[in-house]
Amino acid sequence: MTSEIAQTLREVARGKRSFIVVAAPRLAGKSTVLRAILAERPTSAPVLTLAEDGELLDQLIKKSAGGYLVIPEIAPSAAMPGYIWGADVRRVFKAVPQEVSLAATLHAEGPDDAFAQICEGCGVPDSQASKIVFAVSLRSIGRWEEPTRRVVASVHQIDGVERGRPRARLLYRWDEDRDVFVRSASG
Repeated sequence: MTSEIAQTLREVARGKRSFIVVAAPRLAGKSTVLRAILAERPTSAPVLTLAEDGELLDQLIKKSAGGYLVIPEIAPSAAMPGYIWGADVRRVFKAVPQEVSLAATLHAEGPDDAFAQICEGCGVPDSQASKIVFAVSLRSIGRWEEPTRRVVASVHQIDGVERGRPRARLLYRWDEDRDVFVRSASG
């Protein structure tokens, strides 16, 4: 990513804005990018992670007030602690008050696919899915098991969700043919 993209993501964290990090293959760096963004939050803003810091949602929400609640992955298979789907995702989105921001990862091709999984796959209503205001899409180059490079493929600001689809405004994208990052005119 460029320093300009890094600054935008730093501002996301400093503003305690909710975000998702998505990529289709495993080992694309979703968790690494999520943690790097969270490292830029105000030092007074707590970060609690579902399953890692406890199982009781009400306690996690209370402790994460003014900061972030992290969903390690929104996924239909509970391969690791904190991987949640369906009713558990609905419960988190419904329970999280305005003073708690969400940060999550999921396997998706981009914002449209991600919100289809959140809204249609998990049944999260548009009004609650609209808590997510940024989507970072990653791209892994090479064999997924041994990527040779990872890039931020796009950064979108999400201006709401309607009928399970994000109103996504492209801020940055990677032009693979020229191997350059492009700032969108609409960003």
